[in-house]
Amino acid sequence: MAKKYTKKLIHDTFISMLNEQPLKRISVKDLALHCEINRNAFYYYYADIYELLSEIFETQLQLVINEFNASNSWEESFIKATDVALANKKAIYHVYDSMQQDALVKFIFDISGNMMKEYVKRENETIHASETDQGLIAGFYQCALTGMVVRWLQTGMKEEPQEIVERIGYLFDGNIAISLKRSIEK
Repeated sequence: MAKKYTKKLIHDTFISMLNEQPLKRISVKDLALHCEINRNAFYYYYADIYELLSEIFETQLQLVINEFNASNSWEESFIKATDVALANKKAIYHVYDSMQQDALVKFIFDISGNMMKEYVKRENETIHASETDQGLIAGFYQCALTGMVVRWLQTGMKEEPQEIVERIGYLFDGNIAISLKRSIEK
């Protein structure tokens, strides 16, 4: 129980600090001080700040996966993910503006990929397109969604994600099923 509490404390404090200052200014010493733990306690769980950041990304990824599995809607899952981003806007920018930009883009890519693979798989249940074509379709939408989110980050997260995601969902509604059906025609 203490282990779970300490890890949560480290996660929450790190995110709070990241909302206040750039990633490069957060040291293990400062984080431990804010958590009121010693540095050895931090090092018991993590090798460095970047390992902590990676674990936070993985935790958030799992939450989005769980949301998708519960809702069966890539749109709803994506909106939930952007809600987390908006609630931690400064933290996201601090990561995006740091050397960890690649880790953030990979995180977005992983979220997009997981949602689209599962969505395509569910759409394909009655169509029975090949796995290769399922992968191509999911990969295409994964790249498109990742690119849109990165553009959203680059432009200051000013647009309302719910409106954009709903509009994209409307514009492309049925396209995945059509693509899967084309797969079995040829």
